[in-house]
Amino acid sequence: MWDVGGQEKLRPLWRHYFNNTDALIYVVDCCDRDRVGKAASEFKQIIEDPLMQHSVLLVYANKQDLPRALSPSEIVSALGLQGMKGRRWHVQGAVATRGEGLYEGMDWLSGVLKSLNRGVPVQSG
Repeated sequence: MWDVGGQEKLRPLWRHYFNNTDALIYVVDCCDRDRVGKAASEFKQIIEDPLMQHSVLLVYANKQDLPRALSPSEIVSALGLQGMKGRRWHVQGAVATRGEGLYEGMDWLSGVLKSLNRGVPVQSG
């Protein structure tokens, strides 16, 4: 797990962890509107890596309890997920400090990974 903020020196090392990665769990601070573009850029760089092309994507839209938080649908748009074809992805609203949305996201991820292991075809969204 990495935090995009303040991890510039570690970013070049991230790709060493990509091989055989079944899923990416990406957490977005939905109240930090100034850095959503940076989070989207980092997200795109990770998922476009050839070693990540088959990974399932779970995005937690965190801090949904705070005023002016971007909604999960706004995060879908900010990350460009709506145009992604041939990938399984899900954006789950969350409040990590209260555990809200965390189990729902993990349940979705678990179900998708189980279905992929059974050979169920990939569908976006």
